[in-house]
Amino acid sequence: MIERVSCAVCEKAWPPDDHYIGDLGLTKAYLFEDQFFAGWTVLILKEHRTELFELTREERMGLVEEVSRVGEVMAKIFEVRKINSELLGNQTPHIHWHVIPRLMSDPEPLMPVWSVLHEPAYLSPDVLKERLSLFRRSLGIS
Repeated sequence: MIERVSCAVCEKAWPPDDHYIGDLGLTKAYLFEDQFFAGWTVLILKEHRTELFELTREERMGLVEEVSRVGEVMAKIFEVRKINSELLGNQTPHIHWHVIPRLMSDPEPLMPVWSVLHEPAYLSPDVLKERLSLFRRSLGIS
């Protein structure tokens, strides 16, 4: 049995509401606050689960489809070198995927994003609004 610890997602402490892209079905999509890696998106499972084996087979397949859909949209929006899709949960024990476009301009294309030292890049309200709108249109979310 996996020990239940405090969950920032369930307590509504993360992610910020103003970064909400939309509902994809099993998940809700948000732009990650730090946009140093432009387009970095987080998909948050709507129900509290910490491990993939806690989902049904159909839920796991649906979850992978949603991650893939977001990656495909990123590939169309940005000039990508590679899409990273990562499920960790060490800091936030709730199933959530980080879907990260690695651009042609990436300063460290062979390194995981977690180890790339950088100053966080926060979007201005206007740019955030534009980026959210772009993602919503591309994903077919109104």
